[in-house]
Amino acid sequence: MSNYYLYRFGQFLALILPLRAGYFLASCFAHLYYCLAFHDRANVKANLRIIFPEKTDRQLRQITRRMFRNFAKYLVDFFRFEKLNRQYIEKNVKLENLHNFDEALAKGKGVIVLTAHLGNWELGGVVIAQLGYEFWAVALPHKTKKVNDFFDAQRNSKGVNVIAMGKAVRSCISEIRKNHLVALVGDRDFTEKGIILDLFGKPTHFPEGPAALSLMTGASIVPGFMLRNPDNSFTLRIEKPIVFAPTGNKAKDLADLIGIYRDIFQDYFRKYPEQWYVFRKFWTESPVSTRETEQGKE
Repeated sequence: MSNYYLYRFGQFLALILPLRAGYFLASCFAHLYYCLAFHDRANVKANLRIIFPEKTDRQLRQITRRMFRNFAKYLVDFFRFEKLNRQYIEKNVKLENLHNFDEALAKGKGVIVLTAHLGNWELGGVVIAQLGYEFWAVALPHKTKKVNDFFDAQRNSKGVNVIAMGKAVRSCISEIRKNHLVALVGDRDFTEKGIILDLFGKPTHFPEGPAALSLMTGASIVPGFMLRNPDNSFTLRIEKPIVFAPTGNKAKDLADLIGIYRDIFQDYFRKYPEQWYVFRKFWTESPVSTRETEQGKE
């Protein structure tokens, strides 16, 4: 419950302050949190060490501090959804390759919009919805109902329809069959029951959902990322639809399809590490089982 009032206070400040002042205040809080949050700071640095084994500790600390600041700005943007309109989009968001959505939708089988905890995925969904697309997003429910309702209200107010993760499969299939866009975040598996694949040479869990839905429905997977630019404007970059021909071997197809977009994630994480918001150790501690390592070879 205390988090709910903290979020509402953050929203109050974000709405009454000019955007630049809101970012400045958020950056101050981020610096304070960076100094106090030993475990989060250590986890982020450990993740970065795997991505950048060649960098010094000082360089990793610099990236970590920028990541904390960018995440604070991400929250400011989320709290300011009330002020977001087409004029804001035209002024602050560069759209790249939006036609990839249109070409995928033209097939009539729906589109799975695949993204990661990178940049500002929440704002990216709002921009897509504001541009007129029927847009649905799968979201992990918060433990507190008031907090969950607050987050969903923010999204719904700007045309993003929310599918709770616990009810995701049936609702996703329904919307895909209506030829809508359904967005999933595919870099972090909260159940730790997903497929284990290597990322930067070390094993970690990937959720099966995006790949499984695509194989089940025939929907195209179209990766997209909302990236923060140095001047705090954004670039919404839509990648080409993933081309994949299933073999009929479910385990192999899942692993191979996830492997394709794993490689896309890997490129983005290395290019934009200060915008990848993961505050826990990302890689698995346990060894990969024989079954898991052989999934892609069957």
